[in-house]
Amino acid sequence: MRVLLLGTAAGGGFPQWNCACALCKSGAAPRTQDCVAVSADGVGWYLINASPDIRAQILANPALHAGPGPREIPIRGVLLTDAELDHSLGLLMLREAGGLPVWAPPAVLHALRDHFPVRDVIDGYGGWEWLPAGSPLGSLRVSVLPVSDKHPKYARSSTVEGPWVAAYRIEDPATGGVFVYAPCLKTWPDGFDEFVAGAGLVLLDGTFYSPGEMSGATASGVSDDAQHVMGHIPIAGEHGSLRRIAAHREAGSTAHWAYTHLNNTNPVLDPGAPEYSAVRLAGAELPLDGTEYKL
Repeated sequence: MRVLLLGTAAGGGFPQWNCACALCKSGAAPRTQDCVAVSADGVGWYLINASPDIRAQILANPALHAGPGPREIPIRGVLLTDAELDHSLGLLMLREAGGLPVWAPPAVLHALRDHFPVRDVIDGYGGWEWLPAGSPLGSLRVSVLPVSDKHPKYARSSTVEGPWVAAYRIEDPATGGVFVYAPCLKTWPDGFDEFVAGAGLVLLDGTFYSPGEMSGATASGVSDDAQHVMGHIPIAGEHGSLRRIAAHREAGSTAHWAYTHLNNTNPVLDPGAPEYSAVRLAGAELPLDGTEYKL
């Protein structure tokens, strides 16, 4: 199984076009918005999330280029973790695909029909299927773990029951490879330790380094509680994910533990920052766009 990281930044990417903070002006490596491609054979690929940067991401990765026929494409479908704009707007950019299956939690499919009518728009281009998550991606098996009921802002009035955010465990029966993708975690949810057991790669929510990060990173200030409401567990701190990773490593985990969905306020974006070193010393990775793992 091949896992290709197309984008590793949170919404807006890095640097953000409307931000002149020290990090955005630091010259650190740019990152596009969070998106992954996975393949069992290197020929057919499935997107996990569809970022607004999807066109540039496809063109930057030869494995996803069209061919050999004039209109042949290697993309076989899209799996969505949630209905946030930074994970679903790219569907509009894929309208020329001639139709693809899209899998997502039922609440997400509802949001993309009744609150932000992506489905109505691209259904007009024909051939699209909208299916509940959990079906295989070709020969790859998919398990779903609900992790949050956080609604996207455009659907905050919805009364549809969740889950609204899911993590995925993708297994390749041919190789035994296991990949867990969880770019949006409000907490370390019940059952998640078991969900990642035996995985060769766990790609985790790395939006914020610390619980109060945004309160000191914006001119207007954002409260710690408001940051929590945004639905992202911090990397560091008593309840942060890094402590959980350390526990798994102490218990013998040999997985690649890696962070994605990095916000432009996160100091780990700077390889010279002490926070970057702390993550690496703890045994976790901070891969750039274009990184590929083989499992």
